[in-house]
Amino acid sequence: MSLKHAMRSAKDAPESDDSAHDAGVSGAAPDTGDDDLTEAEAGQGGHSLYAPRYWPWWIAVGTLWLHTRLPVRWQLASGRILGRVFYRLFPRRRRIAAVNLELCFPELDPAQRDRLLREHFEGLGLMLVETTIGWWVEDRRLRNIGAVEGLEHLHRALEKGRGVLLLTAHFTALEMGGRVLAMAVQHPLHGVHRPHENPVLQHCISQGRARRFGRMYSRDDIRGILRSLKDGHALWYAPDQAYTGPRSVLAPFFGVPAASNPATARIARVSGAPVVPFLTLREPGGRYRLRLLPALEDFPGGDLEADTARINKVIEEQVRLAPAQYYWVHRRFKRGGMADPYSTRHI
Repeated sequence: MSLKHAMRSAKDAPESDDSAHDAGVSGAAPDTGDDDLTEAEAGQGGHSLYAPRYWPWWIAVGTLWLHTRLPVRWQLASGRILGRVFYRLFPRRRRIAAVNLELCFPELDPAQRDRLLREHFEGLGLMLVETTIGWWVEDRRLRNIGAVEGLEHLHRALEKGRGVLLLTAHFTALEMGGRVLAMAVQHPLHGVHRPHENPVLQHCISQGRARRFGRMYSRDDIRGILRSLKDGHALWYAPDQAYTGPRSVLAPFFGVPAASNPATARIARVSGAPVVPFLTLREPGGRYRLRLLPALEDFPGGDLEADTARINKVIEEQVRLAPAQYYWVHRRFKRGGMADPYSTRHI
């Protein structure tokens, strides 16, 4: 496997329609090597981020920052209420999530899936609140908010000296998982994410994550990703969203064919980095449990489709532990050029 092929695979972007997660870990802030997105003057088209067109966004950001001054338990309670509002306000996303749940959990009856759907939307409200907590709340206020299981698996993998791919997925508590893990480890964490189209939000994302992580890489910066692994870093990586690029692999996810990104296997082959699955679970009482599993054995193998299916299976097993906490409002089963289940199914 060549660097050239790994670069092509990772740079063929998932065609996501999910603005709420546009800055998620599978892709979201561009390469900050030139510091372009950490400067207040680096708006779209070179315009100042403080131009009048962005004032409403700054007011919204300021309001969210003020919200983080409240006790954390109050913030989380407001997030659940906000999620119930989201359920009413966004019927298209509600329908996408309902289709996904029907495809993935056919064994549940409609009432059970409806309860799962409503719980999921509460999680979306919590996701927004947790994101601002992750960016702006001081470590001292979060010391006892989470527990990390299996940290020895990460340390053991790092000892190999080839870096580690921390394989995660788009769970609604993803941002808090990264924050809690960053507080638990001494080794700097790096991440891979995708740029947000709104420059004010991108500025906040870059600034917020830069305070907690060593570095964030654009999904397009495959050379930077490989360099991070070569330097021995753990890299936060979520390849689970729909991927309809030219090197897409059709692999089962909950038994349903899903356009999937094979880059995990390709990057692991080129870099030699172990792949350590990583999951964040939201628990009652405003706490979080992070689970790091042993590095995948004999990965990658000799079959790219089998490797991609294996990654999907690992993620599926994690989703089944807390199905309401997965990001179901994404069109995971769109498959470019094929029938769209989101337009053909009746819920």
